[in-house]
Amino acid sequence: MRAWPPLIWVAALLAPAPLIAQTSIAVSAKIDDAAVTVYRAPSRGAGPIDPNWPRGFAFITETRTVTLPAGTSVLRFEGVAEGLLPETAVVSGLPDGVIEKNRDARLLSPAGLVDAYLKRSVTLRRTSRATGKVVEQDAVIQSGPNGGVIVQTAAGVEALACSGLPERMLYREVPKDLSAKPTLSVLVESKAARTVKVQLLYLAEGFDWAANYVADRRADGKTLGLTGWITVANGGVTSFPRAQLNVIAGRLNKMYRPPLPRSTPGPLVLKCWPMDITSTHPLWELPPIIEFEQSYAEADASEVIVTAQRLDRRAMAMAPPPPPPPPPAPPPPPPAEDLGDLKFYRIPFRVDVSAKGQKQVALLAKDKVAVEQLYAATLNDYGDGRPQPLMMRLRAQNRESDGLGLALPAGMATVFETIGDRRLLVGEAAIGDKAKDERVDYDIGSSPAVQYKVTVQPDAKDDYRLWQVTLTNARPFDAEVEILIPFALDPTPDGWERRGSSWVWRVRVPANDSLAQNFRQKLKGD
Repeated sequence: MRAWPPLIWVAALLAPAPLIAQTSIAVSAKIDDAAVTVYRAPSRGAGPIDPNWPRGFAFITETRTVTLPAGTSVLRFEGVAEGLLPETAVVSGLPDGVIEKNRDARLLSPAGLVDAYLKRSVTLRRTSRATGKVVEQDAVIQSGPNGGVIVQTAAGVEALACSGLPERMLYREVPKDLSAKPTLSVLVESKAARTVKVQLLYLAEGFDWAANYVADRRADGKTLGLTGWITVANGGVTSFPRAQLNVIAGRLNKMYRPPLPRSTPGPLVLKCWPMDITSTHPLWELPPIIEFEQSYAEADASEVIVTAQRLDRRAMAMAPPPPPPPPPAPPPPPPAEDLGDLKFYRIPFRVDVSAKGQKQVALLAKDKVAVEQLYAATLNDYGDGRPQPLMMRLRAQNRESDGLGLALPAGMATVFETIGDRRLLVGEAAIGDKAKDERVDYDIGSSPAVQYKVTVQPDAKDDYRLWQVTLTNARPFDAEVEILIPFALDPTPDGWERRGSSWVWRVRVPANDSLAQNFRQKLKGD
């Protein structure tokens, strides 16, 4: 009886230790409310939005309801934006705070499964070429998913789906590090089990927005009908239904950071090597074209006409009613709010920011914007003495008295003009960010009928140069011409506009006439 205690002690030492309790997982898969504030791509300029992966970013605020167990747990926020920057994520509303944050970037997809099972065993189900039956065999994925999938079986190394017969791979389980949606995981501590409402705030790449304008020039040539649209792009795989959408205009100082790996590895593309050479098949030729003629006898033609008339009457009797008029456009957003030197546009209604999609909302609608037509050029070279066309420019003043008077974000403007009863495209022009009371120029194309010619000659003094600019107007009406001279002049011209360090020579050229202007450039002390 005395020997039992040591035996019991040894057995206790050899028995397996109890498993450490695993950390529980709480999943938040639903967004109660979301606000998306989109910033333009800093380096895009007036170019289009990148349709594959927009280069801007967004500040996203999500409101969620989560249920936390007591103790330490992993809280998984599923369905966050694909381009989430984890270092910017802030979670508020948790009773006892956050211990750590992790971005789960690998998504569950065919290519993601191949990448996760690289150098691991899978089951290959295929149709036997000899028997036609479906067989299964073990295989190891040696490479993939980019550029094809190479597997190794007992028969050797081969490319997947290159046998010409149906075959597929079966996986034993879904890897734990693959998520069906972009996910942010946080390790949290809760003293008691509870249900709380939290806010998740973060920056995310893969968003962008642009302003687009449509200008209809009226028949009088002195006014425009101007409408503006905000185009918002979401390049990620996450949608934000009924979100509060905002956009920020202006140039933001954003520091460069290396791009994050995309969550979606792309589609699984299976490639096979060529099995033949160029001389395997003979030269293929197109089949001969069989020509035929269709003719009708005179008696048959009358029957055809009668039948056509009957069908036409029947079609007219059964014609559907005209479609109802389209609904009115949604109201434009309220005037922009100041955000430092930036402009903050708040969309006044809820918007679906769909995954892999673009959305347009109204920005402005103005009926009578005063505009004048100019022909413009900038003297940025010496010229070769040959005539050059001037740029046709439509100029508006961003003032309330001229029909505008609001901040205009940078974008592309498309100008139309109605000739007779046809609405025709006149041109497109890129404009920058325009504040209230600024000048807005639409350069819509060159005009060969209004030209300028530049000749440059040396002056008697080495510090000067002589210029002569000749303007020619071949149109049947007067042309208002504006020449920007980006250098110093001596003597200083009287009555000319000073624009920065440049001079503006503005003159009216009579119809079917020409005129010339001489001036002296000062080379030193510009």
